[in-house]
Amino acid sequence: MNHEVAVTGLGVVAPHGDSPGALFEALLQGRSAIQPVFPELPKPAAAATVAFDETRWFTKLQLAGVDRVSQLAVAAADLAMRDAGLAAGDADPERIGVFAGCGMGGAAALEAAYRGNGRVSPLTIPAFMPNAPAAHVAMRQGVQGPVLTYSVACASSAAAIAEAAKAVQRGEVDIAIAGGSEALIVPGVVLAWQAMQTLATFQPGEAAGAVRPFATDRSGFVLGEGAAFLILESAERARARGARSYATLAGWGLSSDATHLTKPDAPGQARALRAALRQAGLQPRDVGYCNAHGTATRIGDVVERNALADVWGGDLDTLRVSSTKALHGHMLGAAGALEALITVLALHERQLPPNANCAEIDPACSLNLVQPEDTAAPSLEAAVSNSFAFGGTNSVLLFRRA
Repeated sequence: MNHEVAVTGLGVVAPHGDSPGALFEALLQGRSAIQPVFPELPKPAAAATVAFDETRWFTKLQLAGVDRVSQLAVAAADLAMRDAGLAAGDADPERIGVFAGCGMGGAAALEAAYRGNGRVSPLTIPAFMPNAPAAHVAMRQGVQGPVLTYSVACASSAAAIAEAAKAVQRGEVDIAIAGGSEALIVPGVVLAWQAMQTLATFQPGEAAGAVRPFATDRSGFVLGEGAAFLILESAERARARGARSYATLAGWGLSSDATHLTKPDAPGQARALRAALRQAGLQPRDVGYCNAHGTATRIGDVVERNALADVWGGDLDTLRVSSTKALHGHMLGAAGALEALITVLALHERQLPPNANCAEIDPACSLNLVQPEDTAAPSLEAAVSNSFAFGGTNSVLLFRRA
């Protein structure tokens, strides 16, 4: 039995706040959450951080051994369940699943251990293990079904949402809490990414506009932190309980480049895009918006453009494209979930977040980029969210308007 998969709840804890509506409004207005961090580092660094009050979700006793990455996950998942109108006892706990993406786990716990001058907390291991966020969500929500963590770098939470959708579609779970979290804004991680030379460079006072996807003067991304979760259930179940449906998850595609650990590959990305379209039963021209992976790296943006051009062909100009990483940073393991949530809101509101900070588009990235003055999409019926990862894993989620 193949059920239609509905998105009935959205929960987010992001640099723009913990309200999906406020987040989306900030993106429509092109407001950047990126600012300088760690002035003590040898090179200037910037990131998009979350103003998070953990006391809203945890007592002091509960916080022992719970890394920030898990705190953010618990909050976002709880907000998603509330948004879906679900509470404890509304479903058999054995028929609820948690499907979470996390790229690097508890970075703060690991940093503290490395810098502890020999004094290491006995709770370091359970704090930094990558499956801790999913486990904490399960404990908070009383979930007794499958609780799974997907760790495939930048595609982690998009892959988690795809796997959750399969479980709902096949009737393995009634409710899937699907998304991801990441909290890695610590000096050691920032230094490691700087060493890779993938982070954006910027002049003093210009951090907010440092990330320029598809622009001629792009120089890379900045890290972000946060968590986002979607509640997935069958459309029949949602209708039966009178739930609001933001969108349906109609297709997903997963592929591997199998070429290089860090260099993206257009044919691999195109395979994931085609798989998502095939499953949804749609042609490229039926899809009006793409929330691009768009990391603003010199190579990555060109490769993604070429993958879209390969799949859309002569219809490429009908596809409107933007990368919201320019405003909220790159959340690695949580990026796919946050950007899926944004894509769902774009469909629901028929408004598209603009592609910020692109004064001049690189001719090698020629795409129909969403402009700040032209965000309306009155006839939008379907949209895709791209997540392309180090390691060569590609994940594409295709949503249709409810």
